[in-house]
Amino acid sequence: MTIAATIKNAYQQHEATVSTNGNGRQVTIPGKPEGYGSAVNGGELLFLALATCFCNDVYREAARRNMAISLVEVTVTGEFGQEGEPASNITYQANIQAPNHSQQEIASLIRHVDQVAEVHNTLRKGVDVTLKV
Repeated sequence: MTIAATIKNAYQQHEATVSTNGNGRQVTIPGKPEGYGSAVNGGELLFLALATCFCNDVYREAARRNMAISLVEVTVTGEFGQEGEPASNITYQANIQAPNHSQQEIASLIRHVDQVAEVHNTLRKGVDVTLKV
């Protein structure tokens, strides 16, 4: 699976596109009010990626367990320091509602998804990010 993300920005124009295996779609992210750049910063998008990954994986793994999920809420927080420094203290919480399942089943699902969530595991492992020029 090949995933790509593209930002195209000019004065008062901001386009964000994502694709998986060539299947592209536009994501609505507003530009900065002053006209250049994104109103949403990269750290916010990184944390949104963690929350989105966990949410989607909950539904995937719940289906494998024949669990009906009625709500998933994931909140990711962390800190960024000076320019150029990586994030620290990244934590997240998940609230999952599955009316026909016990709290133990829900807790088991949460722990399992924490182990298999791909974006989480990418950050935990660390990965090279290479600039092509």
